[in-house]
Amino acid sequence: MSLKQEIARRKTFGIISHPDAGKTTLTEKLLLFGGAIQTAGAVKSNKIKKTTVSDFMEIEKQRGISVATSVMAFEYKDLKINILDTPGHQDFAEDTYRTLTAVDSAIVVIDVAKGVETQTEKLVKVCRMRNTPIIVFINKLDREGKDAIDLLDEVEQKLGLRVCPLSWPVGMGGTFKGVYSMYEKNLVLFRPHGKQAEEDIIEINDLADPALEKHIGERPANTLREEVHMVQQVYPVFNQAAYQRGELSPVFFGSAVNNFGVREMLDCFVNIAPTPLSRETEERLVLPEEEKFSGFVFKIHANIDPRHRDRIAFLRVCSGKFERNTNYLHVRNNRQMRFANPTSFMASKKEVIDDAFPGDVVGLYDSGNFKIGDTLTEGEVLHFKGIPSFSPEQFRYVENADPLKSKQLAKGLDQLMDEGVAQLFTKEINGRKIIGTVGALQFEVIQYRLKHEYGASCSYEPVNLYKACWVKCDNEAAYKEFLSRRAKDLAKDKDGQLVFLAESAWALKMAQEAHPAVEFRFTSEE
Repeated sequence: MSLKQEIARRKTFGIISHPDAGKTTLTEKLLLFGGAIQTAGAVKSNKIKKTTVSDFMEIEKQRGISVATSVMAFEYKDLKINILDTPGHQDFAEDTYRTLTAVDSAIVVIDVAKGVETQTEKLVKVCRMRNTPIIVFINKLDREGKDAIDLLDEVEQKLGLRVCPLSWPVGMGGTFKGVYSMYEKNLVLFRPHGKQAEEDIIEINDLADPALEKHIGERPANTLREEVHMVQQVYPVFNQAAYQRGELSPVFFGSAVNNFGVREMLDCFVNIAPTPLSRETEERLVLPEEEKFSGFVFKIHANIDPRHRDRIAFLRVCSGKFERNTNYLHVRNNRQMRFANPTSFMASKKEVIDDAFPGDVVGLYDSGNFKIGDTLTEGEVLHFKGIPSFSPEQFRYVENADPLKSKQLAKGLDQLMDEGVAQLFTKEINGRKIIGTVGALQFEVIQYRLKHEYGASCSYEPVNLYKACWVKCDNEAAYKEFLSRRAKDLAKDKDGQLVFLAESAWALKMAQEAHPAVEFRFTSEE
């Protein structure tokens, strides 16, 4: 197959939502339809012992939440689908924001009862900044929830999306009968649980067809006709070009846990979603169909398989063809690297691949060479734009709880910090180590992973800090004065860069006024 044909058969998207909207369950059902798995797991269930494929870390299985982005690839209708299932919890938003740089479109999952929630608003805002095409899936229709029209109004107002319903629910909760697909012109009858069977789909090209009453009853049939007529009057007609520009968002209704309404969305998605898009670099626009390979690292995961202590860098292929055992330029380090065992993913399951194409996510075994945002090319110096780095907002001293395991603790902290979920600062004055994170739950995850993946125990002590600021100063005399006057507030980050730890907003303001020649930055690389 030619490069153009390989690009044309790829669709790479992220699934985003507020926690508990059913995002990971939806991912499972998409994999089920793609034949990638035989039985779907449950995110939280006492009866079903199998956990979901995408929540593969032990802490995810115990807590019933996703704490790391997982990558899954499968074939469906001769297409290669790459799903990136992201954490919904706000404490892991950094991972999600970075993952959104590696996708070409997104599916937003909304709980019918809760409507649009705060984390969904933040994530959609990031998508809209990049004009990422969005499909909305309104989930849990088998439960009582908000009125469908009210939900569409909420999506438009809170998320700023122009919506276009392509399916419509018949009832809800106890009266839920199914979904009418305006996209495929058919009625899909609801059967709780189990894989959706073909005989549950009734073709109805015209809602005036009296067969509608036979299947769902007179009253629901009349309500459906009225609502669909109103929706078609109020909302715009679907336009694929407008969707791909990020200007129009199709909406689907269903129940992921019951495997319902998922196939309709997936079939529409594979028809309308964009193939791999071009990517901006500081130097130029990189097009997927270029002959020469380029890609960037958007995520690093230590111990993806704890038995092998492997550390994987996730690389999004942006152009050309990536090939196994080929030398590529690591732009930041200015050195050639080759990869004997590049992998594709099914969450934690990996298989070695010989090549990959734009849109694919490749796992590269990493012994500490990569940082988030690094670029690999066939020789050209490129720096991909838009990979965010965040200033920590929560800080704690980290102490070794087991003096016999100090080496394990140092190694564990070193590797976990490379994942970009937290940052480590070592105070200049006394060598004490401080961990800074975006969210409080990260501390718990770090503690858990240190214990279970590295055999190291740590405890935390509170530290009163407001912000970590990376400092830069070209005036040597001013810099020396700053170093001597602020010694107690200085630390080094993992890469040895100097950081000013401000105790409060006022302390930061005073430092900025007292040292005008010093530049204070809230991220290490801007």
